[in-house]
Amino acid sequence: MIRLGRLPRLVYINWVLLRHGLDEVILATHLFRPLRFLGWFMPWRWLRSRHIPRGQRIRGALEDLGPIFVKFGQILSTRRDLLPPDISEELARLQDRVPPFPGSEARRIIERAYGHSLDEYFEHFDEVPLASASIAQVHLARLRDGRDVVVKVVRPGIPRVIRRDLDLMYTVAGLAERYWTEGKRLHPMDVVREFEKNLYDELDLMREAANASQLRRNFEGSGLLYVPEVDWPLTRRDVMVMERIQGIHVSDVETLRARGVDMQALAERGVEIFFTQVFRDSFFHADMHPGNIFVDPDRPDDPRYLAVDFGIMGTLNPTDHRYLAENFLAFFNRDYRRVAELHVESGWVPPETRVDEFEAAIRTVCEPIFERPLHEISFGALLLRLFQTGQRFNMEVQPQLVLLQKTLLNIEGLGRDLYPELDLWKTAKPHLQRWMDEQVGPRSILRKFRRQLPRLGEELPELPMRVVKTLNEVEALRTQVEVQNEQLHRLRREVRHSSARSFATVTGAALVVSAFLLLGLDGYAPAMLGDAPFMTWVLGGAGGLLLLAAWPRR
Repeated sequence: MIRLGRLPRLVYINWVLLRHGLDEVILATHLFRPLRFLGWFMPWRWLRSRHIPRGQRIRGALEDLGPIFVKFGQILSTRRDLLPPDISEELARLQDRVPPFPGSEARRIIERAYGHSLDEYFEHFDEVPLASASIAQVHLARLRDGRDVVVKVVRPGIPRVIRRDLDLMYTVAGLAERYWTEGKRLHPMDVVREFEKNLYDELDLMREAANASQLRRNFEGSGLLYVPEVDWPLTRRDVMVMERIQGIHVSDVETLRARGVDMQALAERGVEIFFTQVFRDSFFHADMHPGNIFVDPDRPDDPRYLAVDFGIMGTLNPTDHRYLAENFLAFFNRDYRRVAELHVESGWVPPETRVDEFEAAIRTVCEPIFERPLHEISFGALLLRLFQTGQRFNMEVQPQLVLLQKTLLNIEGLGRDLYPELDLWKTAKPHLQRWMDEQVGPRSILRKFRRQLPRLGEELPELPMRVVKTLNEVEALRTQVEVQNEQLHRLRREVRHSSARSFATVTGAALVVSAFLLLGLDGYAPAMLGDAPFMTWVLGGAGGLLLLAAWPRR
């Protein structure tokens, strides 16, 4: 049920879809497919330019619908399992082209957050924004101590816009899950939930600052990646102040080459950073598009990356972490049997899946890509074919891996631009092999022992008393079991005796009743019983003896 308050926005969305010629996409869905013939009676179709591809029309519609739909399209572009290649590739070109809000408004938000005039903290504040995106915009500033910083300010009124558009996305996702044939498997509601989580994470700049600090700590002293320092005293939920960095955009390949940057080393280090974040730290920058990545211009022979924008970070739980690493390593070793087994063990495919058939299908997809340079390999095409293969085996999409897929696609694009001859497999395999050795080898045992050593030092003196206490508890439990066994045996004897008394009582009573019946026949007893008086005494006596035997003794 759509609330009345959402109707104006829903009407506007439908108007945008019609204006971009997307009625044919709507009519192609499972729900409206029987009504496709109505398209021929829509006048705007007669005047529409037919040379514009559908992916381009969808991208244009999302851009017109606003920043939240643009970000959703960016997320969808990584879901090659949900969209055809032409649409996903077009959505990957979506950029946040959001007009900036006035610098005076940014100044007001900052002063409200600090409770004081902005001039008390900044020697200079540039009201012309350096960059403007859907959630926040960035301004250059200089602190009173002379340090150059960037100030990120959340866009005013954006929480209300997010809530409004998310409600509509949930409505559409619910319809898709109900009427789309692939809805149950692809979980569109989960996709929107993951998108909602990422959006609200980006709204909280304290969270982004914490992400930046964690990533900076993970790469402290590393020559691979530099993360600017957060100015915590000046950071609030809707304002973040961070060290300003100077670098060359990683997408500016011509400038990088002109500065003599070692492009092969730069590309290989990008791959190393990705695998280090994912498999060493299980904490990775999940928005590594070229706009957020710079290169240190002062180190052309020993290139180092500079990162910004830490609103979207990815993590993996220990189970997915291990299965993912083993999957990558099995891929690199061309052990497709192990890849198939891991998918079953992890629950990514149903347990009744035939491993040999799944193995053969994976081999067909993956075998052609090995020992080829990166410019001949498309991760997008590979992921799409793997998803299509998984679809045949009822593989469910894992929402927790969406950000990882997105980051992997970003790394692919980065490698293509910097050094097309990069052998991604050869570059990544040593890092995965080292990670596996650290997880299951002697070093792993030693590291876990060192981690537990302080706790062992605290608990070791108490160990003898705990052993004595445990032994006493075991002895008490054994005594209790013996008592319970004796009670059980006594109960069984009582049951047997009670059953015998019941049988004697019933039989004795029957014999006494029979004696009284014979006595009542008064000489008319059946001839087969012989002397009736005698039989009366016999039956009555026997019955009486049985009743006496069954009588309870005190």
